[in-house]
Amino acid sequence: MRFAISLLVVICITAVIGTVVKQNEPMNNYVNQFGPFWSELFGHMSLYTVYSAWWFLLMMGFLVVSTSLCVARHTPKILRDFNNYKETVREQSLQVFRHKGLGYLQMGPEASLQQINAWLSAHGWRARAQVRNTGVMIGAKKGAAHKVGYLAAHSAIVLICLGGLFDGDLLVRVTMWAQGKSIYQGSDFTQMSPQNHLGPGNPSFRGNLFVPEGSRSASALLNMPTGVVLQELPFEVELKKFKVEYYDTGMPKLFASDIVIHDRETGTTQAATVKVNEPVTYRGLTLYQSSFEDGGSELQLRLRNLSGNDDVDLTGKVGGAVQLGQGEARSTLEFSDLRVINVENLGGAAAGAAGGASDAATDVRRVDLVGSLDKHLGAGVSVGSKKSLRNVGPSFSYKIRDASGQAREYNNYMLPLELEGQRVYLLGVREATGESFRYLRVPVDGRDSMDAWLSMRRALADPAQRNRAARRYAEAAAPSDNPKTREQLEATSLRVLTLFAGAEGLKVNAPSQGAIGGLPALSDFVEKEVPEADRPRVSEVLLRILNGSLFELYKQAQQQLGQPAPEPGPQTQAFMTQAVLSLSDAMFYPAPMILQLKDFKQVQASVFQVTRAPGRTLVYAGAILLIIGVFAMLYIRERRLWIWLESAPGRPEHTRVRMAMSSNRDTPDLPTEFEALKRQLLHEEA
Repeated sequence: MRFAISLLVVICITAVIGTVVKQNEPMNNYVNQFGPFWSELFGHMSLYTVYSAWWFLLMMGFLVVSTSLCVARHTPKILRDFNNYKETVREQSLQVFRHKGLGYLQMGPEASLQQINAWLSAHGWRARAQVRNTGVMIGAKKGAAHKVGYLAAHSAIVLICLGGLFDGDLLVRVTMWAQGKSIYQGSDFTQMSPQNHLGPGNPSFRGNLFVPEGSRSASALLNMPTGVVLQELPFEVELKKFKVEYYDTGMPKLFASDIVIHDRETGTTQAATVKVNEPVTYRGLTLYQSSFEDGGSELQLRLRNLSGNDDVDLTGKVGGAVQLGQGEARSTLEFSDLRVINVENLGGAAAGAAGGASDAATDVRRVDLVGSLDKHLGAGVSVGSKKSLRNVGPSFSYKIRDASGQAREYNNYMLPLELEGQRVYLLGVREATGESFRYLRVPVDGRDSMDAWLSMRRALADPAQRNRAARRYAEAAAPSDNPKTREQLEATSLRVLTLFAGAEGLKVNAPSQGAIGGLPALSDFVEKEVPEADRPRVSEVLLRILNGSLFELYKQAQQQLGQPAPEPGPQTQAFMTQAVLSLSDAMFYPAPMILQLKDFKQVQASVFQVTRAPGRTLVYAGAILLIIGVFAMLYIRERRLWIWLESAPGRPEHTRVRMAMSSNRDTPDLPTEFEALKRQLLHEEA
């Protein structure tokens, strides 16, 4: 029994680990969470697939066997004890009991026997009498169901463990072994062969069924420790309509699916609605509303080149992909997701995220020369304690995968957001799925678009445009009667713009990012070329020249767009302040283009959990038995009572009664109960 208890404790600890550590996640998620060493160690210990690990199943099997043997060994004894009243005890033995009593009844032994038997029967005692030469011994007991609690509790452990084994992937593995099936380890499920399919007769499984609106599906995916298996269903599920309601916080409040079940054998149909906590059962299979995803929404996009003017309109579909470029520059654009509702906390936005508001006197010496992306691209919304929840509109996610298979994930908002008094587009990027998105803030122009900023970014990448802006700045800033000063100022302006554009400077660690640019390039130039004593003065001068030159570049960009030249003022100053920081951060944006969402047609999809759980009945029965067993063992006390009846010495018409009582649990109220029993049987006064 001690071995079974030890196994039960270990299984409980393992179940806690399986609850804390997410099961059947991609290995990259565990590497990001635990690091390379621990993630590999935990993988060897099968902590990512605890409930299907061989050692866990072995412990469950040992616990079932051990507990079953314990129940089998004690059951005959307990059943015999139900009919054993121990009326054969000697009358002298009653004197050694802790709870004992002696009294007299004013009637003969035969009448006393009838009266006591009637009283015991009326008060729930089961009794049996043994007639001896010198008297009668009555053996009575009450609360024998206490031992039923022992059997029920131990049987419950067996049933629950068996139910867990049946509803795990043990039967799936046995079925696969018997049918010669194999696990599919790829990512393209359309390439799965018949060897990766299980038939509808699989006795136990738990899989996920993905059904887009207006479509049907009859195959569920079963997650296995090293891949997936496709489970064929005896019916098709058609999703007519998916319904979702949201709280003000943007969290789903209710989601439900209107479905039609098409029986593949009989051809009959059955309409139903699956809601959270309201599953639908058909032919022994239960469909639960698990979650919802995008079902292949159609996207209309505009690809906007950061360096050239060749904007391209694209159409895509969530879950689809588009090839970009040729040869070694070839990449794949993969559309990941569309979120129509995004509720963000826009209250108390704090400056500090990259691309946030700043003044024109930013000290470039304080800009670290670090090529890490998250040092330059900040959080989308940085908030304080004040909350102002607002739906900021749709966003979509996509990945750009290079020829080597490496991919970055991007998340762009369709509409601009107002942050810190400035309307900006948020362009997010992250290197791995476990990371948070870092956002580039692109300011909008007077038409609420990013055209002005994008024209500045393209002009900054064009040497001819930089030369023209430097010349115009020098003409406006230098004295008209001093040509030499104008030439020097033009050369300095051109050098500053060239450094800022990343066309001159040191190479960063990632070759794909090219030469470093933005404010870090100016910081590097000051650190390397200017004596330390002169750096504050030179930094201030360079920033003034940069701001003036970029303003000339802004005017050129507006003229190319057919817009009037911007006039100096608070609005223009706010735009330029954000634009300078945004252009600096854009040098570290790891893509040569920006994708803008123009329009979309949303298609939702439901994810159902489909189960055939023969062990569910065993688990329910085990739970009921466990409740009964625990209640019986804790709240039912077994009490035994012995009563010896004999003729009173010298008074044949009276009966001397000797009593004793015992219990499996000696509680504080047992003496009180025995005293009350004596008074009632012997007619004593309290």
